Amino acid sequence: MKKRILSALLALAMVSTCLVGCGGNKSSESKSSGKVTKITIAVPDPEASYIYQAATEFADRAKKYSNNTLEFTVSGNGSLYGGDTAAGIKQLSAGSLQMLILATSVYASFDPAYNVISVPYMFDDQQQLLDYLNSDTGKDLMNKVSEKGITTVGSWTRSFRKVTNSKQPVNTPDDLKGMVLRVPNNSLYVEFFGACGAVTTPMNFSEVYNALQLNTLDGQENPVDVPYSNKFYEVQKYISATDHMADAWLVGINSNLFKSLSKEQQDAINKAGEEVQKWNVDFIEKEDEKALQTLLDNGMEYNELSAENREKFVEVSKSCYGKFKELINDDELFDKTAEFCGKSE
Repeated sequence: MKKRILSALLALAMVSTCLVGCGGNKSSESKSSGKVTKITIAVPDPEASYIYQAATEFADRAKKYSNNTLEFTVSGNGSLYGGDTAAGIKQLSAGSLQMLILATSVYASFDPAYNVISVPYMFDDQQQLLDYLNSDTGKDLMNKVSEKGITTVGSWTRSFRKVTNSKQPVNTPDDLKGMVLRVPNNSLYVEFFGACGAVTTPMNFSEVYNALQLNTLDGQENPVDVPYSNKFYEVQKYISATDHMADAWLVGINSNLFKSLSKEQQDAINKAGEEVQKWNVDFIEKEDEKALQTLLDNGMEYNELSAENREKFVEVSKSCYGKFKELINDDELFDKTAEFCGKSE
C-alpha cells in the first residue's frame, strides 16, 4: 500500500515538474521574441526631402535599438493629415496619428512661444541653434507640447533661410528696399522684411513659381533646398546667404502610445532621436552644398555676407524686438534666448 502511494506521489511530482517546465519555456520564448509594435511616422514633405530621409534614418535606428520589437513606416507629403499641419497636430494629440515630425514654426500657431526660434538673426549658425535646443531653455521649449498629450523624442535643426531674387545680390538691408518679396503668412517675416524696406507679399507657396516667372514677385526666401527642388533657377538670378532665420523639427509621438511601450522601446526611440540630431546636421550640410552647386550650375549667382554687413541685419532685427516680444508673448523666454545667443538688447 505504501509503495502504491509513493509511486503515485512520484508520478504526480513528475507531471507537475513537466507542466512547470513547459510553462516556463513558453513564457521565456514569449518574452525573448517580444511583441512587435508598428508605428507610422507622418512627415510633411515627399520622399526626396531632407526630413523624409531623416525620419527614415530615425526609424532604422529605433528599430535596431529595440531589438526589432518596433517597426516603423514613414508617410510623406502630409497625406495622413490632408496636408493641414494644424489638423496633424490635433490628430497627434488625440492619438489618431502615432508620430509626427513638423517644424517648430508650425507649432507656433498653437503656442506662440515657438516663434522665438525663428526670430531673425537670433542664431548665428547651426551649432549655436543645436546648443540651444540641448540647453535647459531649449528643452523646456521643445517639451511644451507635453501639455497637449505629445512627447518630444527629437529636436533637429533645419537649414537657415536664404533670399533669392531676380534683381541684385543682397548684401545689406538697403539691397532689399523696394524688392517685392514673397514671405510666409507669419508676422515675424512681415515685420522684419518690412523693416528692411522690402514690399512683403504673403502668398501660398504653390503660387510662387508662377509669380516669379511673371515678375509679380522679385524674390522669395527659403532654405536652399527649396529653390533647388522647385527649379527656381529658371526664374531667379541671385541667391544670397542671408541666413536670416532658423527653424527646427519637433519629433513628436502621442504620449499615451509612448507610455504604453516598454522601457527598452522608449529608450530605443529616445536614443535614435538624439543620434539623428547630430546625423541630421552633417546630412543637411552635405545636401545643401549639392543643392547650391546645382543652382550655380544652372546660372544662378551666389554671395555671402561679410561680418559687417551681417551686423547691419542684426541691428534691424533688434529694432523689431518689441514687436517680436508681443508676438511670442513670453518675455522671460525671449530674454533667456537672446542672452543665450548673445543678442540681448
